[in-house]
Amino acid sequence: MTKKQLGKIPVIDLFAGPGGLGEGFSAVTKNNGQQVFDIALSVENNPMACQTLLLRKFFRCFSKDKIPQEYYDYIKGKITKESLYALYPNEYNRAQKEILQVTLGNTSNEELDAIIKSKISDNKNWLLIGGPPCQAYSLVGRSVIKKIKKDNFEKDPRHLLYREYLRIISVHKPAVFVMENVVGILSSKLNGELIFPKILNDLSIKDKKNKATYKLYSFVSKNNEPKDFVVEAEQYGIPQKRHRVLILGIRSDINVEPSVLEKRSKKITVGDVISDLPKLRSGLSKDTDNYKTWKQILLRQSFAPNELLDDIKNTQKQEIGSAYIKRDSDDIIAELKSWYYDSNLDGVSDHVSRKHIAADIMRYFFASIFAQKNKISPRLKDFPKNLLPKHKNVQNAILSNSVFNDRFKVQLKDEPSSTIISHISKDGHYFIHYDPTQARSLTPREAARLQTFPDNFKFEGNKTEQYHQIGNAVPPLLAKQLGEIVWDIFKKI
Repeated sequence: MTKKQLGKIPVIDLFAGPGGLGEGFSAVTKNNGQQVFDIALSVENNPMACQTLLLRKFFRCFSKDKIPQEYYDYIKGKITKESLYALYPNEYNRAQKEILQVTLGNTSNEELDAIIKSKISDNKNWLLIGGPPCQAYSLVGRSVIKKIKKDNFEKDPRHLLYREYLRIISVHKPAVFVMENVVGILSSKLNGELIFPKILNDLSIKDKKNKATYKLYSFVSKNNEPKDFVVEAEQYGIPQKRHRVLILGIRSDINVEPSVLEKRSKKITVGDVISDLPKLRSGLSKDTDNYKTWKQILLRQSFAPNELLDDIKNTQKQEIGSAYIKRDSDDIIAELKSWYYDSNLDGVSDHVSRKHIAADIMRYFFASIFAQKNKISPRLKDFPKNLLPKHKNVQNAILSNSVFNDRFKVQLKDEPSSTIISHISKDGHYFIHYDPTQARSLTPREAARLQTFPDNFKFEGNKTEQYHQIGNAVPPLLAKQLGEIVWDIFKKI
């Protein structure tokens, strides 16, 4: 089936990660159910994210009602990925051709331009999406870069990766582009000057007569002040307080005024989207890893209410999860069932808890009890002294009331979660489950739910690699809403 037959708008996705933006744009459909956008090329440098992209592109090679049963068999662990691809070589080969694993800036412009040209052909009305890596712009990233490199973080080359995005706009002239980045970019400086106004000026791109060839718009406001480009995801039905800068660019020959996102009256919470998942205990990293040992750690904590200890005492067994596990129920918020659930799946993949030392399990247990009682997550000053970490900077954090005073953070059941970030791959301290009877951090599938990835979206790699991909992604359900605004623009062209 050719692109012409597909009748879709070609999309080039740069810095694609596992494909959150692409997933959302791919979910935009016409009234007849036909997909609007075709992710013609995803460019990404992380090998495991590319494997995730490959699997999802393979999935999208089939119409929604003709996904092969073997795809679900792979998710359930019944067959290998190699067996799945071998059964459908045409779709596999097509999916492979739509992924380019390169590091932008370190590859030949001529080679990249030729590939992009082959994907968009002579189509002038196509879409560019994506955003440069955000570490150099993020507030936490800056402190890490300063500490590790011991020289000015402004020299970090990631500051200039947006120029690769800019170059592709200038050379290939998409009808529309969407650029995403962290809020830290608003205060980031290069050579002593704020970088964001420069990025806005650069993205408008000037022709030979010094006229802007792109008009820039906010997705949430009719104003174009820097703060107007910040999208607060929890305002738009995402169960996560994820704030990101999103820029919409429209080629100047297109006379269209875009609409803006509509705020939701009710916020979606953590409990709304993960309460149907099976209860799990955490694994034990330095003790005998079984339920009896784990339960004993909890039962000897004097700060726990007696009724809670009784519940734990009377529970016979609790697992750590598995690569595929059946859901406990379908008790998820009704308006999102069709988004998350797939009738071919009665469970979820990668709902597996990580292993923790006993001291951290006790801290998680205390933190979740405190949060359940007080409706807020505890800070270090709230912990019993015997539960405080032995690090030298703990007392300094308590006395200074610094940002690290909440290094153990419970994701409250009745609130949107904190931002899911790639650091979740390092430890779970900032992502503690709200349920004291589980005393653990979030699983990859729970993090994926908070990022609004559908349950039939499978992340490749080990647990650490999955967390990293999930934390770096754009929430697909937010991306779908962006895609609907972009589709309205294309309809008017």
